[in-house]
Amino acid sequence: MVPEKMHAVLLTGHGGIEKLEYRDDVPVPKPGAGEVLIRVAAAGVNNTDINTRIGWYSKVIKDDTNSGGASGFEAVDEKDASWSGTPLTFPRIQGADVCGYIAAVGEGVDEARIGERVIVRNMLRTYVDYRPFECWTLGSECDGGFAQFCVAPSGETHAVTCDWDDVELAAVPCAYSTAEGMLHRAGLGAETVLVTGASGGVGSAAVQLARRRGAQVIAQCSASKADTVKALGADRIIDRHADPVAELGQCSVDVVVDLVAGKQWPGLLGVLRRGGRYVTAGAIAGPICEIDVRTLYLKDLTLFGCTFQEDDVFENLVRYIEAGEIRPLVARTYPLGEIARAQEDFLSKQHAGQLVLLPPGVNQ
Repeated sequence: MVPEKMHAVLLTGHGGIEKLEYRDDVPVPKPGAGEVLIRVAAAGVNNTDINTRIGWYSKVIKDDTNSGGASGFEAVDEKDASWSGTPLTFPRIQGADVCGYIAAVGEGVDEARIGERVIVRNMLRTYVDYRPFECWTLGSECDGGFAQFCVAPSGETHAVTCDWDDVELAAVPCAYSTAEGMLHRAGLGAETVLVTGASGGVGSAAVQLARRRGAQVIAQCSASKADTVKALGADRIIDRHADPVAELGQCSVDVVVDLVAGKQWPGLLGVLRRGGRYVTAGAIAGPICEIDVRTLYLKDLTLFGCTFQEDDVFENLVRYIEAGEIRPLVARTYPLGEIARAQEDFLSKQHAGQLVLLPPGVNQ
């Protein structure tokens, strides 16, 4: 039985944590043609949730995420403060990660899907007619998983058969598809790779997924998290504050998977071998970096920016899960109503792995 109202967290505008409003009277969405209604069992917390809330994607913002993560920024240009560069509409239910059970289907969807346990591709292509390099982000351009129910395209809602619990599955969609998308774009094979921000959700996923591809993994993280990251498959750890060139030497790695950027960024090009590849999907230490273009062309480097994902990226993730080839690291769970505490903990960076929210009615 699907109720008329649900508990949900509404983002009421760009700004600080106070812009998140927990409500118990939000109308349950209805699936349209080709869509399914999902009863959310768990929803992961990701950096993009915070970046979207504070308007960090706007080009007027030059600072790192943490500078405005709790309180927001004084000035945000709402015209370009989203993934797509199109202004968000408020209120918005955020949440790029969804694990749940199909509760109802829209026109054209087989009713046999009701009851399936599913995860949803967070970079949705249905709504942009599968045009190359375009996508909607679940929880940004459309409502996401910070609620008891969520609507998603049936074709991008994947049934998963495995022995994982719902919390583990909720840690996969955003972090793991981002990481796999980066490795896919860079064409990583049995090479040497440096992963920055390796203790976070995307970083820890990249460590596992790179190891799965046969790579030698050097992970950059804080000393307090080194053992945890090593257990995920890293062959070597360097400290998050270390100069990569001083630590590893010039021209020492084939691929850099970067989620940090910031002031140390030039060193990441320094450690790349001739013909090396740099790939990024984040800039938590700051989006403005200095580049010596001579390094770029004299070493024949390739730089990849990664948001859009080919269809097989998410399909491969489901295959890896079902084959038992990966397993996410979950640091902590919170009731949905404690999203403010969850985001504060996320910003403190004291954890390794994913933080996950549980809506009312889920065993906690």
